[in-house]
Amino acid sequence: MQSRSHSRLILILFSLCFAVLPALAHEEPDLTKLPIGDGKLSQEPMAGYVWRCGDGGPSSNGGAQVKGPWFNSDGTSFDMTKKYIVDGDVMWPSEFDITIQGTERIFTGNALPNHGTGVYPVARTDDAAQVDPNPNTISAQELSFTLPLMPTVAAEPSCMGGAVAVLLTGSVVFDGLDAEKRDAVAHETQDACQGHPEGSGQYHYHSLTPCLEDAHEEGTHSALMGYAMDGFGLYGHDGEEGALLANEDLDECHGHIHEITWEGQLVEMYHYHATYEYPYTIGCYRGTPVRMPMQGGQGAQGQGQGQGQGQPPTGGQGGQPPAPPTGGQGQPPAPPTGGQGQPPAPPPGG
Repeated sequence: MQSRSHSRLILILFSLCFAVLPALAHEEPDLTKLPIGDGKLSQEPMAGYVWRCGDGGPSSNGGAQVKGPWFNSDGTSFDMTKKYIVDGDVMWPSEFDITIQGTERIFTGNALPNHGTGVYPVARTDDAAQVDPNPNTISAQELSFTLPLMPTVAAEPSCMGGAVAVLLTGSVVFDGLDAEKRDAVAHETQDACQGHPEGSGQYHYHSLTPCLEDAHEEGTHSALMGYAMDGFGLYGHDGEEGALLANEDLDECHGHIHEITWEGQLVEMYHYHATYEYPYTIGCYRGTPVRMPMQGGQGAQGQGQGQGQGQPPTGGQGGQPPAPPTGGQGQPPAPPTGGQGQPPAPPPGG
């Protein structure tokens, strides 16, 4: 009788284990039904929204000209696997350096990515041109700013403007909206690394690039992928114990607090996460941001002008940002390598 009871107990324990395992398993996102973030632009911190400074735009007719065939018939989602991808694999002379001096982290570079990009302007023969004929050319920028080594949470969140983060690829991240206040990832076309240039030639992402490896063991927290403009870290899609994160797991700025490794030490610290759903990276700043001086700001495609989204407040945490440099910033880099050749010149007036 005792043996039979023991066997029954083992069966119950096994049943419980198998019931719990699916909940602990790393779920993969359904990339065929990603929610569209159109109109999710706020004037205050809101989870799942972007809080831009000022009126948030839009500027003039930039971005996708028509709706791509990857939008689902339900009107609320899109199929990432069906999106047109800008052709090409152009390599650039990327320069990017992070140094630490005292309590500051100093960033310098040319904002060109350390991976290949599509050919821009988009060729007329590229299927991406049917939806989003981006006429802009990628060019080097002067990347130079300082962030606090150990950022702290501000008394209140703050709005965003321009580039919101820099990834370890050397290129910057814009928020999740395009010039028309639509979900940029859903509407616009990007290259295979999820990037494209705006009017001043600034290559940028609106989401986490797949060309930066999130190097972490299964069942563990995502790796550091970059830094937000308030100094806090931006991590990949997985949280504690490797759990895939969604908007509901994060606060109004798209982050949360728990123990992470920071500067070689385990610390309880705020940080941001990327998600597969809009707003993709950062919704507002939880620390005190500094302005990233970049040529032209975040412009509409083909316009080379800002989106009217204002600038975030600058603060003493990271020191006052340097004044925008004059001259030399718009000089294009050496001709790209990789066999693509120079892309065609942009159309007049673009």
